[in-house]
Amino acid sequence: MLLERREDFFRPFRELQREIDRLFEDFFTPSLRRSADVYRFTPDIDVYETEKELVIEAEIPGMDRKDITVKVEDNVLKISGEKKLEREHKDRNYRVFERSYGKFERCMVLPDYVDTEKIKAKYENGVLTITIPKREEVKAKVVDVKVE
Repeated sequence: MLLERREDFFRPFRELQREIDRLFEDFFTPSLRRSADVYRFTPDIDVYETEKELVIEAEIPGMDRKDITVKVEDNVLKISGEKKLEREHKDRNYRVFERSYGKFERCMVLPDYVDTEKIKAKYENGVLTITIPKREEVKAKVVDVKVE
């Protein structure tokens, strides 16, 4: 009898834990956003910094470079485009359809130490690489300090 009461006591906590796990799982899968039974395409990005530049890499497979737009406005980098759904094959009976399509836009505020006038972008093998050099006056200078 005591064991049954204990199980009843912990049941809501286990249900809550399952719901929290589901929410985190949904949150940490950003490339597929489900809305109205249609998957919307959102490119995943990596951002890293070297001594001389800031680099943004965006995974945008299956697109033509003319369908991708890169702009900087008020120090905000905007990557946008549209991955078109080309399902003209009426003779195909799809069992699974997981590839995502649609308009997308990714925006990011750029740090003030980059030179947006010298930005470069290259699209190759489904990856858009944007390189933004750092301004000369803010590049890190390395000074060796003698420890006594």
